Amino acid sequence: MKLFTNQFLLLILLPILSIGFLHAEEIEVAGYSFLSPEKWVSSTPTSKMRKAQFNVPGEDGRDAEVAFFHFGNGGAGGVKANIDRWMGQFESPKGKIVKNTVIGDIPVSYAQAHGTFLSGSAFGPKTPKPNYALLAAIISGKNGAIFIKMTGPKETVEAQVSNMKKMVLNSLDK
Repeated sequence: MKLFTNQFLLLILLPILSIGFLHAEEIEVAGYSFLSPEKWVSSTPTSKMRKAQFNVPGEDGRDAEVAFFHFGNGGAGGVKANIDRWMGQFESPKGKIVKNTVIGDIPVSYAQAHGTFLSGSAFGPKTPKPNYALLAAIISGKNGAIFIKMTGPKETVEAQVSNMKKMVLNSLDK
């Protein structure tokens, strides 16, 4: 009878315990595995430069977008050049934060800013998007830098800071 009770409890509790992992997806970029945070929804990358892409639903129905990039050793111009370029995608970025840390023996840089984001391709027309934000992590991995860039409505992006940091920490702390 006790065995039946334990099995019954397991059948009931297992779906409840796994709810937080329903939308999690494991992706590999440059030899590192990342488990996407809850509510991040995988989508088809919109360019060949993107290794993975996610939509992050906002409470107000406006999504943020997360893109993973990897260009190999020495590709994409390095940490500072990318952070400067990303900050330049804002009209007078506010709340600029750049923090460098090391996880294990791997350097990681985080960047944040908000303001009016100028959406569009590098050399094409730009669409101003007020009250947008940037959250990024650059992992200086063994096979070259991995760039993780989230842009979207400020409230949606800022609600994901701890999720992004946990995802990066969990992928490198193995």
